[in-house]
Amino acid sequence: MTESKRETERKYEAPSADDTAWLPDLAGVGGIASVVDQGTEDVDAVYYDTDDLRLAGASATLRRRTGGPDEGWHLKLPLSGDSREEVRAPLSETIPDTLRELALSRTRGAELRPVVRIRSTRGVRQLVGSDGTALAELSIDSVRAESLLATGMRASWTEMEVELAPDTDPVLLDAVDKTLGENGIGRAHSSSKLARALEETAGGVPRGPDERAEAVAPGSAGEEVLRSVDERIHALVDLDPAVRRDLPDAVHRMRTTCRRLRSVLRSYRSVLDREATDAVREELKWLGNELGAERDQEVLRERLGARIEALPRELVFGAASARLQVWDAGHTAEARLRTLDALDSPRYLALLNRLATLTERPPLRGKAARPPGKVMVKAILKEYGRLADRMAHALDLPPGTERDTALHEARKAAKKTRYATEPARDSLGKPAKRLGKRVKTVQQVLGDHQDSVVARKALRKVALAAHAAGEPSFTWGLLYGQEQAAADRGERELPPLWAEASRHRLRKALNR
Repeated sequence: MTESKRETERKYEAPSADDTAWLPDLAGVGGIASVVDQGTEDVDAVYYDTDDLRLAGASATLRRRTGGPDEGWHLKLPLSGDSREEVRAPLSETIPDTLRELALSRTRGAELRPVVRIRSTRGVRQLVGSDGTALAELSIDSVRAESLLATGMRASWTEMEVELAPDTDPVLLDAVDKTLGENGIGRAHSSSKLARALEETAGGVPRGPDERAEAVAPGSAGEEVLRSVDERIHALVDLDPAVRRDLPDAVHRMRTTCRRLRSVLRSYRSVLDREATDAVREELKWLGNELGAERDQEVLRERLGARIEALPRELVFGAASARLQVWDAGHTAEARLRTLDALDSPRYLALLNRLATLTERPPLRGKAARPPGKVMVKAILKEYGRLADRMAHALDLPPGTERDTALHEARKAAKKTRYATEPARDSLGKPAKRLGKRVKTVQQVLGDHQDSVVARKALRKVALAAHAAGEPSFTWGLLYGQEQAAADRGERELPPLWAEASRHRLRKALNR
Protein backbone atom coordinates (compact mmCIF):
# COMPACT_ATOMS: atom_id res chain seq x y z
CA MET A 1 0.00 0.00 0.00
CA THR A 2 1.32 3.45 -0.89
CA GLU A 3 0.45 7.04 -0.06
CA SER A 4 1.68 10.22 -1.66
CA LYS A 5 2.11 13.89 -0.95
CA ARG A 6 3.24 16.95 -2.84
CA GLU A 7 6.50 18.31 -1.47
CA THR A 8 7.46 21.94 -2.16
CA GLU A 9 10.85 23.00 -0.81
CA ARG A 10 14.05 24.90 -1.43
CA LYS A 11 17.54 23.93 -0.32
CA TYR A 12 20.30 26.26 0.88
CA GLU A 13 23.96 26.14 1.73
CA ALA A 14 24.47 26.26 5.50
CA PRO A 15 27.71 27.24 7.31
CA SER A 16 27.22 25.00 10.34
CA ALA A 17 24.71 22.77 12.08
CA ASP A 18 26.18 23.18 15.57
CA ASP A 19 26.33 26.97 15.81
CA THR A 20 23.30 28.50 14.10
CA ALA A 21 23.97 32.14 14.91
CA TRP A 22 24.14 32.71 11.16
CA LEU A 23 20.43 31.92 10.79
CA PRO A 24 18.34 35.13 10.72
CA ASP A 25 15.19 35.50 12.77
CA LEU A 26 12.32 34.71 10.40
CA ALA A 27 9.51 35.90 12.68
CA GLY A 28 7.59 38.57 10.80
CA VAL A 29 8.63 37.29 7.36
CA GLY A 30 5.75 36.40 5.04
CA GLY A 31 3.21 35.83 7.79
CA ILE A 32 5.52 33.85 10.09
CA ALA A 33 4.70 34.75 13.69
CA SER A 34 7.20 32.50 15.46
CA VAL A 35 9.90 29.88 14.94
CA VAL A 36 9.49 26.83 17.19
CA ASP A 37 12.40 24.46 17.84
CA GLN A 38 11.34 20.82 17.42
CA GLY A 39 14.64 19.26 18.49
CA THR A 40 16.85 16.92 16.46
CA GLU A 41 16.44 13.55 14.79
CA ASP A 42 18.81 11.07 13.14
CA VAL A 43 17.85 9.56 9.79
CA ASP A 44 19.62 6.93 7.71
CA ALA A 45 18.76 6.55 4.03
CA VAL A 46 20.04 4.15 1.39
CA TYR A 47 19.39 5.35 -2.16
CA TYR A 48 18.73 2.86 -4.97
CA ASP A 49 19.35 3.35 -8.67
CA THR A 50 20.50 1.51 -11.79
CA ASP A 51 24.20 1.03 -12.54
CA ASP A 52 24.08 3.95 -14.96
CA LEU A 53 21.98 6.06 -12.54
CA ARG A 54 18.88 6.39 -14.71
CA LEU A 55 16.69 7.63 -11.85
CA ALA A 56 19.15 10.35 -10.86
CA GLY A 57 19.51 11.32 -14.52
CA ALA A 58 15.72 11.81 -14.64
CA SER A 59 15.69 13.87 -11.39
CA ALA A 60 13.96 11.05 -9.47
CA THR A 61 15.08 9.27 -6.30
CA LEU A 62 14.24 6.01 -4.54
CA ARG A 63 15.37 5.53 -0.95
CA ARG A 64 14.87 3.32 2.08
CA ARG A 65 14.87 5.53 5.16
CA THR A 66 15.03 4.56 8.83
CA GLY A 67 14.69 6.96 11.73
CA GLY A 68 12.55 10.06 11.92
CA PRO A 69 8.76 10.28 11.69
CA ASP A 70 8.50 9.18 8.04
CA GLU A 71 10.67 6.07 7.88
CA GLY A 72 9.89 3.73 5.02
CA TRP A 73 10.42 3.64 1.25
CA HIS A 74 10.17 6.94 -0.63
CA LEU A 75 10.01 7.44 -4.39
CA LYS A 76 10.35 11.12 -5.33
CA LEU A 77 9.21 12.19 -8.79
CA PRO A 78 9.82 15.66 -10.27
CA LEU A 79 6.99 18.15 -10.68
CA SER A 80 7.18 21.74 -11.85
CA GLY A 81 9.12 24.48 -10.05
CA ASP A 82 10.14 23.71 -6.47
CA SER A 83 7.74 20.77 -6.13
CA ARG A 84 8.10 17.02 -6.21
CA GLU A 85 5.71 14.18 -5.53
CA GLU A 86 6.76 11.76 -2.83
CA VAL A 87 5.18 8.30 -2.97
CA ARG A 88 5.68 6.31 0.24
CA ALA A 89 5.47 2.64 1.09
CA PRO A 90 5.93 0.92 4.47
CA LEU A 91 9.40 -0.11 5.61
CA SER A 92 10.49 -3.51 4.30
CA GLU A 93 13.75 -5.27 3.48
CA THR A 94 13.24 -5.26 -0.28
CA ILE A 95 12.00 -2.65 -2.74
CA PRO A 96 8.18 -2.69 -2.78
CA ASP A 97 6.81 -3.87 -6.12
CA THR A 98 4.52 -0.85 -6.32
CA LEU A 99 7.45 1.58 -6.21
CA ARG A 100 9.50 -0.52 -8.61
CA GLU A 101 6.61 -0.32 -11.10
CA LEU A 102 6.18 3.43 -10.62
CA ALA A 103 9.88 3.91 -11.40
CA LEU A 104 9.86 1.63 -14.45
CA SER A 105 9.41 4.32 -17.12
CA ARG A 106 12.68 5.84 -15.87
CA THR A 107 14.66 2.66 -15.09
CA ARG A 108 13.40 0.96 -18.28
CA GLY A 109 13.55 -2.35 -16.45
CA ALA A 110 17.22 -2.16 -15.43
CA GLU A 111 18.08 -3.66 -12.04
CA LEU A 112 17.97 -1.37 -9.01
CA ARG A 113 20.78 -1.56 -6.45
CA PRO A 114 22.06 0.50 -3.51
CA VAL A 115 24.24 3.37 -4.78
CA VAL A 116 24.60 5.85 -1.90
CA ARG A 117 24.05 5.83 1.86
CA ILE A 118 23.26 9.19 3.45
CA ARG A 119 23.04 9.71 7.21
CA SER A 120 21.81 13.02 8.56
CA THR A 121 21.45 14.64 11.94
CA ARG A 122 18.56 17.01 11.45
CA GLY A 123 17.63 20.03 13.53
CA VAL A 124 13.98 20.86 12.92
CA ARG A 125 12.16 24.18 13.37
CA GLN A 126 8.52 24.91 12.62
CA LEU A 127 7.63 28.24 11.02
CA VAL A 128 4.30 29.04 12.66
CA GLY A 129 1.60 31.55 11.64
CA SER A 130 -0.31 33.91 13.92
CA ASP A 131 -3.13 31.37 14.37
CA GLY A 132 -0.73 28.69 15.54
CA THR A 133 -0.75 26.78 12.23
CA ALA A 134 2.55 25.40 10.98
CA LEU A 135 3.28 27.15 7.68
CA ALA A 136 6.55 25.39 6.87
CA GLU A 137 9.37 23.34 8.31
CA LEU A 138 12.96 24.53 8.35
CA SER A 139 15.59 21.88 8.85
CA ILE A 140 19.37 22.12 9.15
CA ASP A 141 21.09 18.85 8.24
CA SER A 142 24.57 17.66 9.07
CA VAL A 143 25.05 15.18 6.23
CA ARG A 144 27.47 12.24 5.86
CA ALA A 145 27.39 10.48 2.51
CA GLU A 146 29.07 7.24 1.47
CA SER A 147 29.21 5.90 -2.06
CA LEU A 148 28.14 2.26 -2.39
CA LEU A 149 29.53 2.16 -5.91
CA ALA A 150 33.08 1.12 -6.75
CA THR A 151 34.61 4.40 -5.56
CA GLY A 152 33.63 3.91 -1.89
CA MET A 153 34.29 7.62 -1.35
CA ARG A 154 32.78 9.67 1.47
CA ALA A 155 31.70 13.27 1.79
CA SER A 156 30.10 15.51 4.39
CA TRP A 157 28.42 18.90 4.34
CA THR A 158 25.75 21.00 6.01
CA GLU A 159 22.61 22.14 4.26
CA MET A 160 19.29 23.72 5.07
CA GLU A 161 15.88 23.24 3.52
CA VAL A 162 12.56 25.00 3.89
CA GLU A 163 9.53 22.81 3.09
CA LEU A 164 6.02 24.23 2.90
CA ALA A 165 3.10 22.70 4.78
CA PRO A 166 0.47 21.26 2.39
CA ASP A 167 -1.88 24.27 2.30
CA THR A 168 0.67 27.08 2.53
CA ASP A 169 0.84 29.64 -0.28
CA PRO A 170 4.15 29.17 -2.20
CA VAL A 171 4.70 32.93 -1.96
CA LEU A 172 6.06 32.25 1.54
CA LEU A 173 9.09 30.54 -0.04
CA ASP A 174 9.91 33.72 -1.94
CA ALA A 175 9.67 35.85 1.21
CA VAL A 176 11.93 33.49 3.17
CA ASP A 177 14.30 33.21 0.21
CA LYS A 178 14.66 36.99 0.05
CA THR A 179 15.44 37.27 3.76
CA LEU A 180 17.96 34.45 3.64
CA GLY A 181 19.65 35.98 0.60
CA GLU A 182 19.92 39.35 2.32
CA ASN A 183 21.76 37.57 5.12
CA GLY A 184 24.24 35.85 2.82
CA ILE A 185 22.59 32.44 2.70
CA GLY A 186 22.51 31.21 -0.90
CA ARG A 187 20.60 28.45 -2.63
CA ALA A 188 22.21 25.01 -2.76
CA HIS A 189 23.96 24.15 -6.03
CA SER A 190 22.58 20.58 -6.02
CA SER A 191 18.90 19.77 -6.37
CA SER A 192 18.95 16.97 -3.78
CA LYS A 193 21.16 15.24 -1.24
CA LEU A 194 21.61 12.37 -3.66
CA ALA A 195 22.75 14.68 -6.46
CA ARG A 196 25.36 16.26 -4.21
CA ALA A 197 26.48 12.90 -2.85
CA LEU A 198 26.98 11.59 -6.37
CA GLU A 199 28.89 14.71 -7.38
CA GLU A 200 31.26 14.47 -4.42
CA THR A 201 31.72 10.69 -4.23
CA ALA A 202 31.20 9.39 -7.77
CA GLY A 203 31.73 12.32 -10.12
CA GLY A 204 27.99 12.85 -10.69
CA VAL A 205 25.68 11.09 -13.11
CA PRO A 206 27.78 9.44 -15.83
CA ARG A 207 27.57 11.01 -19.27
CA GLY A 208 28.55 9.20 -22.42
CA PRO A 209 29.91 10.90 -25.53
CA ASP A 210 27.49 13.67 -26.44
CA GLU A 211 26.78 12.51 -29.98
CA ARG A 212 23.67 14.64 -30.16
CA ALA A 213 25.38 17.95 -29.31
CA GLU A 214 27.88 17.33 -32.08
CA ALA A 215 25.18 16.47 -34.63
CA VAL A 216 22.56 19.15 -33.97
CA ALA A 217 23.29 22.63 -35.29
CA PRO A 218 22.07 25.49 -33.06
CA GLY A 219 19.06 27.30 -34.49
CA SER A 220 18.41 24.56 -37.05
CA ALA A 221 15.27 22.70 -38.01
CA GLY A 222 16.74 19.66 -36.29
CA GLU A 223 17.05 21.52 -33.01
CA GLU A 224 13.44 22.75 -33.19
CA VAL A 225 12.02 19.32 -34.00
CA LEU A 226 14.12 17.51 -31.39
CA ARG A 227 13.03 19.97 -28.71
CA SER A 228 9.44 19.00 -29.45
CA VAL A 229 10.30 15.29 -29.52
CA ASP A 230 12.11 15.58 -26.17
CA GLU A 231 9.16 17.34 -24.54
CA ARG A 232 6.77 14.60 -25.60
CA ILE A 233 9.06 11.75 -24.56
CA HIS A 234 9.57 13.36 -21.14
CA ALA A 235 5.81 13.83 -20.81
CA LEU A 236 5.18 10.17 -21.61
CA VAL A 237 7.76 9.04 -19.04
CA ASP A 238 6.32 11.41 -16.42
CA LEU A 239 2.74 10.23 -17.03
CA ASP A 240 3.50 6.53 -16.65
CA PRO A 241 3.34 6.55 -12.80
CA ALA A 242 0.14 8.62 -12.88
CA VAL A 243 -1.53 6.12 -15.23
CA ARG A 244 -0.48 3.19 -13.04
CA ARG A 245 -2.03 4.93 -10.03
CA ASP A 246 -5.20 5.74 -11.99
CA LEU A 247 -4.94 9.47 -11.35
CA PRO A 248 -7.58 11.72 -13.00
CA ASP A 249 -7.05 12.41 -16.70
CA ALA A 250 -3.71 10.54 -16.74
CA VAL A 251 -4.73 7.96 -19.36
CA HIS A 252 -6.13 10.66 -21.62
CA ARG A 253 -2.98 12.78 -21.36
CA MET A 254 -0.67 9.82 -22.00
CA ARG A 255 -2.71 8.73 -25.02
CA THR A 256 -2.64 12.28 -26.39
CA THR A 257 1.12 12.42 -25.83
CA CYS A 258 1.53 9.24 -27.90
CA ARG A 259 -0.47 10.86 -30.71
CA ARG A 260 1.49 14.11 -30.57
CA LEU A 261 4.81 12.30 -30.68
CA ARG A 262 3.68 10.05 -33.54
CA SER A 263 2.53 13.09 -35.49
CA VAL A 264 5.79 14.99 -35.05
CA LEU A 265 7.79 11.97 -36.20
CA ARG A 266 5.50 11.60 -39.22
CA SER A 267 5.28 15.27 -40.21
CA TYR A 268 9.02 15.90 -39.97
CA ARG A 269 10.34 12.92 -41.89
CA SER A 270 12.50 15.38 -43.81
CA VAL A 271 14.35 16.00 -40.52
CA LEU A 272 14.31 12.57 -38.84
CA ASP A 273 14.98 9.45 -40.90
CA ARG A 274 11.81 7.39 -41.21
CA GLU A 275 13.82 4.16 -41.38
CA ALA A 276 14.41 4.69 -37.67
CA THR A 277 11.24 6.53 -36.67
CA ASP A 278 8.56 4.49 -38.48
CA ALA A 279 9.08 1.56 -36.13
CA VAL A 280 8.79 3.91 -33.15
CA ARG A 281 5.59 5.38 -34.60
CA GLU A 282 4.12 1.92 -35.00
CA GLU A 283 4.82 1.09 -31.35
CA LEU A 284 3.39 4.42 -30.19
CA LYS A 285 0.26 3.60 -32.18
CA TRP A 286 0.03 0.25 -30.39
CA LEU A 287 0.40 1.91 -26.98
CA GLY A 288 -2.18 4.57 -27.83
CA ASN A 289 -4.65 1.89 -28.89
CA GLU A 290 -4.15 -0.02 -25.63
CA LEU A 291 -4.71 3.16 -23.61
CA GLY A 292 -7.63 4.07 -25.85
CA ALA A 293 -9.93 1.36 -24.53
CA GLU A 294 -9.89 2.88 -21.05
CA ARG A 295 -10.10 6.47 -22.27
CA ASP A 296 -12.97 5.76 -24.67
CA GLN A 297 -14.90 4.06 -21.89
CA GLU A 298 -14.29 7.04 -19.63
CA VAL A 299 -15.66 9.44 -22.28
CA LEU A 300 -18.71 7.26 -22.86
CA ARG A 301 -19.45 6.96 -19.14
CA GLU A 302 -19.32 10.71 -18.63
CA ARG A 303 -21.30 11.48 -21.79
CA LEU A 304 -24.12 8.99 -21.25
CA GLY A 305 -24.27 9.62 -17.52
CA ALA A 306 -24.68 13.35 -18.14
CA ARG A 307 -27.46 12.71 -20.68
CA ILE A 308 -29.42 10.57 -18.22
CA GLU A 309 -28.98 13.16 -15.48
CA ALA A 310 -30.30 15.89 -17.78
CA LEU A 311 -33.52 14.01 -18.65
CA PRO A 312 -36.75 14.87 -16.81
CA ARG A 313 -37.48 12.13 -14.26
CA GLU A 314 -40.74 11.20 -15.99
CA LEU A 315 -38.74 10.20 -19.11
CA VAL A 316 -36.39 7.83 -17.28
CA PHE A 317 -38.10 4.45 -17.43
CA GLY A 318 -36.89 1.48 -15.43
CA ALA A 319 -33.48 1.31 -13.75
CA ALA A 320 -31.64 3.17 -16.52
CA SER A 321 -28.90 4.57 -14.25
CA ALA A 322 -28.31 1.17 -12.65
CA ARG A 323 -28.18 -0.51 -16.07
CA LEU A 324 -25.58 2.06 -17.22
CA GLN A 325 -23.48 1.48 -14.08
CA VAL A 326 -23.49 -2.29 -14.56
CA TRP A 327 -22.56 -1.93 -18.23
CA ASP A 328 -19.80 0.56 -17.38
CA ALA A 329 -18.31 -1.49 -14.53
CA GLY A 330 -17.67 -4.50 -16.71
CA HIS A 331 -16.19 -2.52 -19.58
CA THR A 332 -14.11 -0.28 -17.32
CA ALA A 333 -12.52 -3.21 -15.47
CA GLU A 334 -11.64 -4.88 -18.76
CA ALA A 335 -10.19 -1.65 -20.19
CA ARG A 336 -8.19 -0.95 -17.01
CA LEU A 337 -6.65 -4.42 -17.14
CA ARG A 338 -5.72 -3.84 -20.77
CA THR A 339 -3.91 -0.61 -19.85
CA LEU A 340 -1.91 -2.20 -17.03
CA ASP A 341 -1.05 -5.26 -19.12
CA ALA A 342 0.37 -2.95 -21.79
CA LEU A 343 2.51 -1.00 -19.30
CA ASP A 344 3.86 -4.23 -17.80
CA SER A 345 4.70 -5.81 -21.15
CA PRO A 346 8.15 -6.39 -22.70
CA ARG A 347 6.87 -4.53 -25.76
CA TYR A 348 6.40 -1.35 -23.70
CA LEU A 349 9.88 -1.67 -22.22
CA ALA A 350 11.30 -2.02 -25.71
CA LEU A 351 9.45 1.15 -26.73
CA LEU A 352 10.90 3.08 -23.77
CA ASN A 353 14.40 2.00 -24.79
CA ARG A 354 13.78 3.04 -28.39
CA LEU A 355 12.60 6.45 -27.22
CA ALA A 356 15.73 6.85 -25.09
CA THR A 357 17.87 6.03 -28.12
CA LEU A 358 15.88 8.49 -30.23
CA THR A 359 16.72 11.23 -27.75
CA GLU A 360 20.38 10.33 -27.28
CA ARG A 361 21.23 9.48 -30.91
CA PRO A 362 18.63 11.12 -33.16
CA PRO A 363 18.56 9.84 -36.78
CA LEU A 364 19.01 13.24 -38.41
CA ARG A 365 18.74 13.76 -42.14
CA GLY A 366 20.46 16.41 -44.22
CA LYS A 367 17.62 18.94 -43.95
CA ALA A 368 17.95 18.91 -40.18
CA ALA A 369 20.88 21.32 -40.50
CA ARG A 370 18.85 23.87 -42.48
CA PRO A 371 17.08 26.91 -40.96
CA PRO A 372 13.68 25.86 -39.57
CA GLY A 373 11.48 28.24 -41.61
CA LYS A 374 11.10 26.57 -45.00
CA VAL A 375 11.50 23.03 -43.66
CA MET A 376 8.65 23.49 -41.20
CA VAL A 377 6.39 25.41 -43.57
CA LYS A 378 6.63 22.58 -46.09
CA ALA A 379 5.80 19.95 -43.45
CA ILE A 380 2.78 21.90 -42.20
CA LEU A 381 1.49 22.55 -45.71
CA LYS A 382 1.70 18.85 -46.51
CA GLU A 383 -0.41 17.93 -43.49
CA TYR A 384 -2.84 20.75 -44.23
CA GLY A 385 -3.21 19.49 -47.81
CA ARG A 386 -4.19 16.03 -46.52
CA LEU A 387 -6.71 17.61 -44.19
CA ALA A 388 -8.23 19.67 -47.01
CA ASP A 389 -8.57 16.57 -49.21
CA ARG A 390 -10.26 14.56 -46.46
CA MET A 391 -12.62 17.39 -45.56
CA ALA A 392 -13.65 17.81 -49.19
CA HIS A 393 -14.27 14.07 -49.53
CA ALA A 394 -16.29 13.86 -46.31
CA LEU A 395 -18.46 16.88 -47.06
CA ASP A 396 -19.29 15.54 -50.54
CA LEU A 397 -20.78 12.33 -49.09
CA PRO A 398 -24.44 11.97 -48.07
CA PRO A 399 -25.19 11.42 -44.35
CA GLY A 400 -24.63 7.85 -43.23
CA THR A 401 -21.99 5.34 -42.18
CA GLU A 402 -19.59 6.14 -45.01
CA ARG A 403 -19.68 9.84 -44.18
CA ASP A 404 -19.20 9.11 -40.46
CA THR A 405 -16.04 7.19 -41.31
CA ALA A 406 -14.79 9.94 -43.62
CA LEU A 407 -15.38 12.61 -40.97
CA HIS A 408 -13.43 10.51 -38.48
CA GLU A 409 -10.52 10.35 -40.93
CA ALA A 410 -10.73 14.12 -41.37
CA ARG A 411 -10.61 14.51 -37.59
CA LYS A 412 -7.38 12.53 -37.43
CA ALA A 413 -5.92 14.67 -40.23
CA ALA A 414 -6.91 17.81 -38.31
CA LYS A 415 -5.03 16.56 -35.26
CA LYS A 416 -1.93 15.83 -37.31
CA THR A 417 -2.05 19.29 -38.85
CA ARG A 418 -2.40 20.96 -35.46
CA TYR A 419 0.36 18.87 -33.94
CA ALA A 420 2.63 19.74 -36.88
CA THR A 421 2.30 23.43 -36.01
CA GLU A 422 3.46 22.92 -32.41
CA PRO A 423 7.22 22.45 -33.01
CA ALA A 424 7.13 25.43 -35.39
CA ARG A 425 5.65 28.01 -33.03
CA ASP A 426 9.01 29.39 -31.92
CA SER A 427 10.35 29.84 -35.45
CA LEU A 428 7.13 30.71 -37.33
CA GLY A 429 5.39 32.58 -34.53
CA LYS A 430 1.79 33.78 -34.81
CA PRO A 431 0.94 32.21 -38.20
CA ALA A 432 1.65 28.72 -36.86
CA LYS A 433 -0.28 29.42 -33.65
CA ARG A 434 -3.20 30.89 -35.60
CA LEU A 435 -3.41 27.93 -37.94
CA GLY A 436 -3.26 25.52 -35.00
CA LYS A 437 -6.10 27.36 -33.29
CA ARG A 438 -8.29 27.37 -36.41
CA VAL A 439 -7.75 23.68 -37.06
CA LYS A 440 -8.46 22.87 -33.42
CA THR A 441 -11.90 24.48 -33.73
CA VAL A 442 -12.72 22.19 -36.66
CA GLN A 443 -11.23 19.21 -34.84
CA GLN A 444 -13.46 19.78 -31.81
CA VAL A 445 -16.63 19.64 -33.91
CA LEU A 446 -15.37 16.52 -35.66
CA GLY A 447 -14.48 15.03 -32.29
CA ASP A 448 -17.95 15.60 -30.86
CA HIS A 449 -19.41 14.03 -33.99
CA GLN A 450 -17.23 10.93 -33.56
CA ASP A 451 -18.13 10.70 -29.86
CA SER A 452 -21.77 10.67 -30.94
CA VAL A 453 -21.11 7.85 -33.41
CA VAL A 454 -19.47 5.76 -30.67
CA ALA A 455 -22.20 6.64 -28.15
CA ARG A 456 -24.96 5.51 -30.51
CA LYS A 457 -23.27 2.14 -30.97
CA ALA A 458 -23.00 1.73 -27.20
CA LEU A 459 -26.60 2.84 -26.63
CA ARG A 460 -27.87 0.27 -29.10
CA LYS A 461 -26.04 -2.51 -27.22
CA VAL A 462 -27.32 -1.31 -23.85
CA ALA A 463 -30.87 -1.05 -25.20
CA LEU A 464 -30.72 -4.61 -26.55
CA ALA A 465 -29.47 -5.87 -23.18
CA ALA A 466 -32.23 -4.00 -21.37
CA HIS A 467 -34.86 -5.37 -23.75
CA ALA A 468 -33.59 -8.93 -23.31
CA ALA A 469 -33.87 -8.50 -19.53
CA GLY A 470 -37.45 -7.35 -19.83
CA GLU A 471 -36.65 -3.72 -19.00
CA PRO A 472 -38.21 -0.79 -20.87
CA SER A 473 -35.93 0.55 -23.59
CA PHE A 474 -37.70 3.89 -24.11
CA THR A 475 -35.01 5.90 -22.30
CA TRP A 476 -32.23 4.36 -24.38
CA GLY A 477 -34.09 5.18 -27.59
CA LEU A 478 -34.56 8.74 -26.39
CA LEU A 479 -30.83 9.09 -25.70
CA TYR A 480 -30.06 7.58 -29.10
CA GLY A 481 -32.23 10.24 -30.71
CA GLN A 482 -30.42 12.98 -28.79
CA GLU A 483 -27.07 11.69 -30.02
CA GLN A 484 -28.33 11.51 -33.60
CA ALA A 485 -29.57 15.10 -33.33
CA ALA A 486 -26.20 16.23 -31.95
CA ALA A 487 -24.40 14.54 -34.87
CA ASP A 488 -26.76 16.14 -37.40
CA ARG A 489 -26.22 19.54 -35.82
CA GLY A 490 -22.45 19.12 -36.01
CA GLU A 491 -22.66 18.14 -39.69
CA ARG A 492 -24.64 21.31 -40.42
CA GLU A 493 -22.14 23.48 -38.56
CA LEU A 494 -19.10 21.94 -40.21
CA PRO A 495 -19.16 23.36 -43.81
CA PRO A 496 -19.21 27.06 -42.82
CA LEU A 497 -16.77 26.40 -39.99
CA TRP A 498 -14.32 24.70 -42.33
CA ALA A 499 -14.78 27.45 -44.90
CA GLU A 500 -13.89 30.05 -42.29
CA ALA A 501 -10.90 28.03 -41.00
CA SER A 502 -9.47 27.59 -44.50
CA ARG A 503 -10.21 31.12 -45.72
CA HIS A 504 -6.72 32.54 -45.55
CA ARG A 505 -3.58 32.54 -47.68
CA LEU A 506 -1.86 29.76 -45.83
CA ARG A 507 1.49 29.69 -47.61
CA LYS A 508 1.94 33.45 -47.48
CA ALA A 509 0.94 33.59 -43.82
CA LEU A 510 3.38 30.88 -42.80
CA ASN A 511 6.24 32.37 -44.81
CA ARG A 512 5.70 35.87 -43.49
